[in-house]
Amino acid sequence: MDMEMSAADAAFRDEVRAFFDEKLTADMREASDLTSGVFAEFEISHRWHKTLHEKGWVAPAWPVEHGGTGWTPIQRYIYDSEAGAAGAPRLFSMGLRMVGPVVMKFGTDEQKNYYLPRIRSGDDVWCQGYSEPGSGSDLASLQTRAVIDGDHYVVDGTKIWTTGAQHATRMFCLVRTSTEGKPQEGISFILIDMNTPGITIEPIITIAGDHEVNQVFLDDVRVPIANRVGPENDGWTVAKYLLEFERGGAAYATLLEAALKKLRAIAEAESKDGGRLIDDGAFAGKLAALEVRQIAVQATEHRIMSDIAQRGRPGPASSIMKVLGSENNQLISELAVEATQYYAAPYQPETRVPGNNVEAIGPEKSVPVMPKYLNFRAATIYAGSSEVQRNIMAKLVLGLR
Repeated sequence: MDMEMSAADAAFRDEVRAFFDEKLTADMREASDLTSGVFAEFEISHRWHKTLHEKGWVAPAWPVEHGGTGWTPIQRYIYDSEAGAAGAPRLFSMGLRMVGPVVMKFGTDEQKNYYLPRIRSGDDVWCQGYSEPGSGSDLASLQTRAVIDGDHYVVDGTKIWTTGAQHATRMFCLVRTSTEGKPQEGISFILIDMNTPGITIEPIITIAGDHEVNQVFLDDVRVPIANRVGPENDGWTVAKYLLEFERGGAAYATLLEAALKKLRAIAEAESKDGGRLIDDGAFAGKLAALEVRQIAVQATEHRIMSDIAQRGRPGPASSIMKVLGSENNQLISELAVEATQYYAAPYQPETRVPGNNVEAIGPEKSVPVMPKYLNFRAATIYAGSSEVQRNIMAKLVLGLR
């Protein structure tokens, strides 16, 4: 894909920069700097979502007919790069990045007309009901049941590792509607209102001390059959389509680039053997290797962006991006811990709250380093483990059997 910047693209870049300068508030930038998980603090993220929606920029990956921007692939790359450089908070994007494309592809006209505008506006906040206590990487073994009762399904079961369920108004959920045939053949994809009676949310505190994920219990939860997306018992097809966007729909390259800039800044400020850490040959070599890997991620992401622009979906290349993005995030977080040394050790969650006036132990740049390291341990597991992704690449990219 040709990534040369034309005069029009340069003008667009300047427009994006001016918008960020005007609309990105100090607390938003601070929240972005302090983020240790996948998304920024919810209130900040949601406020930024509303700001982008007002501008018309909240769904750049969507088709124009559904409220997308109509940007070219290079304009999308420019936007993502400038967002990373400006410190824009990461959006809580379960709706925009995951269920939105599914509704466009498989939803009825009624579902499209109702849900898509609410996803864009942020009036609906979504969470994902896929994993269960006994069904993670082997997702087809899920046991949550949905039994027809009149014009409703009655859903019983539990979902786990449900990111942001405490904030969500709706859940897209995989349920078992048949036990006949292969496990994949009895799964349906439904949309659940989180205010429905029978739903209980229990927090799970991560090893980093954050409340990002939850266990959701569903006891006799009534869901209209009209909330099913796609045919009954064919939810596996819908689920796989969604996973392409979860794995390959994120701008990994620009996020990695921003993380590397922060790591370089830490290394320039820290000392070693009477000099700067950045001037230490061994450390500089590790950092350079990560920067080379980031360039490889960037090149791969450009190809995928071009494919999405032409075909409307990432395809099996999403597995390549998932492996590259998650593993490089882990490597960067590991080197950041090495760079901050003992300042990474203190457990001080109060200093990661935007607007706090608590004096941190050590440099402020070191505050989110250890929590990021701990949270990224799961990056090669969620959305399909790296082992599963490599199996997909072997079959669908390399043609191995």
